[in-house]
Amino acid sequence: MVAAENVYGNIASQLGGRLVDVTSIITSPTADPHLYQPTAQNAAEVGGAKVVIENGLGYDAFMDKLLSSTDTSNRTTITVADVLHISGADANPHLWYDVPKLPDVARAFSNALIAAGPGHRSYFLERLRRFDRSLLPLQEAIARIKTNAAGAPVAYSEPVPGYLLEAAGLTVRTPDAFARAIEEGNDPSPQSVSEMEALFTNHRVRLLLYNSQATSPITARLRTLASSNGIPVVAVTETLPIGLSFQEWQLRQADAIARALGV
Repeated sequence: MVAAENVYGNIASQLGGRLVDVTSIITSPTADPHLYQPTAQNAAEVGGAKVVIENGLGYDAFMDKLLSSTDTSNRTTITVADVLHISGADANPHLWYDVPKLPDVARAFSNALIAAGPGHRSYFLERLRRFDRSLLPLQEAIARIKTNAAGAPVAYSEPVPGYLLEAAGLTVRTPDAFARAIEEGNDPSPQSVSEMEALFTNHRVRLLLYNSQATSPITARLRTLASSNGIPVVAVTETLPIGLSFQEWQLRQADAIARALGV
């Protein structure tokens, strides 16, 4: 089994257990999926996999090259965006932050494993049930934020945690033009930068979520501005940190948001 990103690879490993070998292509916190150039080794891994997982929405477009250049006759490809019925050029591609829909993603992975190894159906179903139960602390953490801080205004340097914030009932005040420019690696307009700065200097938000894996002079300056105005800053990442499970990672981030909001 091959996953484009280690966030999905970790989930797949939990679902496959001892019966499934999972390889993740994007594992480095410095790797940019938008710019990643697949290697011959990646092609060999995808070519030999019975199940391949990709995010979709253009986030991991390098997978198109790998999938089109290898044999598809005995392979199932799961595109998470299709599983969640999310499309459109403006859609947030960071789908693994959509906690309420994680059971749907896990079920799609599990169904593919069962199709590839039907003799182990009961084993895979038990792993799926175990995974679903393991999401409870994360779901409860998000529900606690929503109960105690619904509507609280927050900002992010780019929309990495957007789905999580939506699930927690928080209101994002970041100008769309600013977030889109940062996510695409472009310089935001002076107007959007000014609007972003005003969120902190005028205390219009209670929290800044900062993508610590994609920094720039502009985002670093805004982080400093937020801190100097007494606005808590919570670091978030796109890739799974080494040594943590998916659930541990997301729960740590949700708890950090709750602490910053005082709930």
